[in-house]
Amino acid sequence: MAGPFEGAGLTGRRVADESLLSDEKTMLENDPGGMLRATASAGAQVRESAALAAEANLGVLADEGRPRAVVVAGIGTAGLTGDILATVAGPRCPVPVIGHRSAGVPGWVGAADVVIAVSASGRSPEALAAADAAARRGARLVAIGNPDSELQAMAERARAPFIPVPRRAPARASLWGLAVPVLLAARSLGLVKVNEADLAETAARLDADAERCRAGAESFVNPAKSLALGLAGSIPIVWGSSPLATVAARRFADTLAANARYPVMAGALGEAGRGRVGLLDGPFGGLAESSRDIFADPDELAELSTRLRLVVLRDGGLNPEDEADEPVAVEERRADAVQTLAERRGVRCDVVTAEGGSALERLASLVAVPDFASIYLALAHGLDPMAVPAINEMKELSNPLPEGLQ
Repeated sequence: MAGPFEGAGLTGRRVADESLLSDEKTMLENDPGGMLRATASAGAQVRESAALAAEANLGVLADEGRPRAVVVAGIGTAGLTGDILATVAGPRCPVPVIGHRSAGVPGWVGAADVVIAVSASGRSPEALAAADAAARRGARLVAIGNPDSELQAMAERARAPFIPVPRRAPARASLWGLAVPVLLAARSLGLVKVNEADLAETAARLDADAERCRAGAESFVNPAKSLALGLAGSIPIVWGSSPLATVAARRFADTLAANARYPVMAGALGEAGRGRVGLLDGPFGGLAESSRDIFADPDELAELSTRLRLVVLRDGGLNPEDEADEPVAVEERRADAVQTLAERRGVRCDVVTAEGGSALERLASLVAVPDFASIYLALAHGLDPMAVPAINEMKELSNPLPEGLQ
């Protein structure tokens, strides 16, 4: 009898093999879709999407003044762009920024609001339904996605600005191509301060991290390979010390799940301290360490036991608009505390610290290395990081058959 996954293209190995990350030629052969190459294009995406946004008629957005609220509608990576806008705009943003990850728009959206519909393919049901609802309700609309798509056609019918994003498959490889136009649309509305220097420095940061994480760099000098090998065989928990770092943490969770097929928990460190930090005392944390057989072979234990692996993304940067650094001090103390708790329980902890002046550059510094790490973790297991059979099957099973074929 055929197995349930026959024909699904499932390959790979349960235990990560460090040797698979030591040969650049082999790695590139095991990445036929070019996920490493697409991820290395992040800096180029910032420059390219900024240029494309400059060619769009975003000035019309400001003609009607400041909106009551901004809704960023999309799913998956497109949905994350709303979180990026909210965190880069910061607490002093003069209007609410709402991320909307389901079809349509919230019931209160009307002519006083702006809807930014985002879809890498230009055909996601969530973005299309949002664009349609915005047009019907008289809200100002901005559409961002693949050129010559249904989303572009809807924007043209509504006489709304459309910013093209060259197609990169899968959508998770287009984070910066999608996020930058969202930020620049919000800048046209006077909601966020992102200048040309910020964009240039962010692109340069992403280029530098791509060079550090290149396939030809050995694990001991490649921070992404080191992080991947540290996570191998574990249950990762990724916590961000600040709102900005939490966005990066959730991005890492998405890429670990999709690229490396690892179960992962992610969230805000402050939130974790109210309950989820108890995981460190559980059967995959300190309890596993305390019940260890001291006479057992360490190598056998390493292969048989699954432990938590904590990743803390730290952002100690202070927004120039903040009047006091007390919130930052609280976040830093929490990060120190959770690292101490993990150390006491024998739970290993990796730390990625934000660098850069602007919020956008600091976010990029927290996203770049983890993005590459998720790909290297997939390759260490013999998995193609781009081809994910379950994603395609999910789409096939959840999309209705065309009329006449049912």
